[in-house]
Amino acid sequence: MSKMIFVNLPVTDLKASMSFYEALGFVNNPHFTDDTAAGMVWSEAINVMLLTHDKWRTFTNRPIPPATSSEVMLAIACDSREAVDAMNEAAAANGGTADINATQDLGFMYSRSLADPDGHIWEPMWMDPQAIPRN
Repeated sequence: MSKMIFVNLPVTDLKASMSFYEALGFVNNPHFTDDTAAGMVWSEAINVMLLTHDKWRTFTNRPIPPATSSEVMLAIACDSREAVDAMNEAAAANGGTADINATQDLGFMYSRSLADPDGHIWEPMWMDPQAIPRN
C-alpha cells in the first residue's frame, strides 16, 4: 500500500461540511460516507474524513476544541497562484473564512490561509521549486 494521509476532522454539520469541501475541489468517496462520516479526496495520497461529533467521540475522549482555537494548520499544494486565490474565494463563498492569516508571497512560494465552517485551518499554497533561492 502506498503512503497516504487521512486527516480526520470533527464537524458540526456533515452535509454543510461536505458541500464546503466539494466547493474547494475535494471529491466525495461514497465508499467512506454515511450519516456519521464523509470521505473527501484531495489526491491519491490525501484524504479528509469529516466526522460528526458523535462519530469523533468513538475515536477519542479528548475534547473537541472551539472553532476559535488553533491546533494545526494543514498546508495543501495547489497547481498555481490562481488556484490558491480560487480556493480562498471558494472558502469565503461557501461558509468558510478566507485570509485568516496574512498572505505570504515569497516569489517562489505563495500561500493564503482559510478556515472551514468549523474553524479548521488550511493553507493553500503554490511553490515553484525551480525558483527557490540557492545559497
